[in-house]
Amino acid sequence: MAQTKRAIADSNAASDPNYPRFHVAPPVGRLNDPNGLIVDNGVYHVFYQFGPFFPTGKLIAWGHATSSDLVNWTQHDPAITPTDWFDRSGVYSGGAIQRGDVTWLHYTGNVKTDEGVREAYQCAVTTRDFKTFEKLAENPLISGPPPGYTAHIRDPFVVPAGDGYVMYLGAQREDLSGAILVYTSDDLENWELSGELEVEGERYEHFGYMWECPNVLQLADEATGEEFDVLLFSPQGIDAEDHQFRNIFACGYAVGHLEGRHFTPTSDFIELDSGFEFYAPQVFTFGADEDATTPLLVGWVGNASEDNQPSLRDYGWVHMLTTARDLTLRDGRIYQSPRLERFVEPDTRVQLAAGTAVKGEEVDFAELADQRSFVLDLEVEGDDAWHITLGKPDGAHVRISFDDDTMMVDRSSTHYPHGDRREVTIPAAGSRNVKVVHDRSVTEIFVADGHTAFTMRSYLDPDGFRVQIGGKTTLVRAQATIL
Repeated sequence: MAQTKRAIADSNAASDPNYPRFHVAPPVGRLNDPNGLIVDNGVYHVFYQFGPFFPTGKLIAWGHATSSDLVNWTQHDPAITPTDWFDRSGVYSGGAIQRGDVTWLHYTGNVKTDEGVREAYQCAVTTRDFKTFEKLAENPLISGPPPGYTAHIRDPFVVPAGDGYVMYLGAQREDLSGAILVYTSDDLENWELSGELEVEGERYEHFGYMWECPNVLQLADEATGEEFDVLLFSPQGIDAEDHQFRNIFACGYAVGHLEGRHFTPTSDFIELDSGFEFYAPQVFTFGADEDATTPLLVGWVGNASEDNQPSLRDYGWVHMLTTARDLTLRDGRIYQSPRLERFVEPDTRVQLAAGTAVKGEEVDFAELADQRSFVLDLEVEGDDAWHITLGKPDGAHVRISFDDDTMMVDRSSTHYPHGDRREVTIPAAGSRNVKVVHDRSVTEIFVADGHTAFTMRSYLDPDGFRVQIGGKTTLVRAQATIL
């Protein structure tokens, strides 16, 4: 812990002009999966995979950040570090759940033996105050894989079920296909294998070689009022399909009905976010006194093996998390909306050039010049092609173009080495309603009230930043919230 504190104290990450204002990023080193998301007494606790010595050191701990408004974040000492034989090679992902006044954090202890053999152990930490975290003396709670599965079992996600609890655990079968294991417990400590989650449909029999980060949540369809279960997971090794699943690893969801260990999908498997960087999402759990009517999700703005970024080279940090997103279900599809706007004071909002007809020229939003952290909310009318440009039009910029049922995102001019252009299918006329969340070096796009989400890193020049609208359209609503 002393070395970690010293690395954080010596870090110059926060001086990076691309370090985000309102997204969770590591104080030093590398960040990946969100872990243990929970709201307690009005405080949002975000834990995350944290490599403070990356790329030279391999230590993986749980970082910890808190906020009361999802805008201003406070970093704390790492909550869980690899100090024991069962997690000596890394404290891997997991979730959070409360029992009485105690919060339990379940995680996977990763071990790589001297012979190079992987071992996996499911473990737990408890806390009453989110300051002191104690590993259970009974750890590990689950040792190794059950028969028929490899040591690639990880990412426990625990939910209440009747008088007890259910754990969903990402797994890999011995035939190198992905699955989810189901364990049950009365006390969060003693776990019994119930079996494999049976997902109905031929598609899921050999759907990738590993299923990571399983989440199960419930949503009522706003169109019909019918209650559904949603199975969200990240299958590694699936093929791209048209405009979907084009990152190194994919993540998505299926809507359906869960009875015991049997899940019957009523939808196809749908990509959750179409952007260049998005993986390993997790939904929050809520304390007893919290409003849990709307599920809330955070994802990793990153991909495996895509760490060679300017921020790591120049300032010693890499990757971040998305904003927290409210999830709703409409006509069998998840819609996403950034919750942070609930906490933003009205006086931070500015009205832009609403009513302006764009006729081929570029319309400059002067109010956003050199403002690199904001939410832009646009509504347009007309069926002609139009676009948004972020950055320097004659230098590093991102262009988001809309034409009928297609969105094209082009970041080829930016200082980013992974991926330059991507085309996404959106609902017909969906481009008339667009929200852009931009925070220095990250951009999240929400189209058609959140029907389509698109997340990406966007390294742009700090000086001369502008926001422009071009093409042919008419602005019905143009509002920005400056953060």
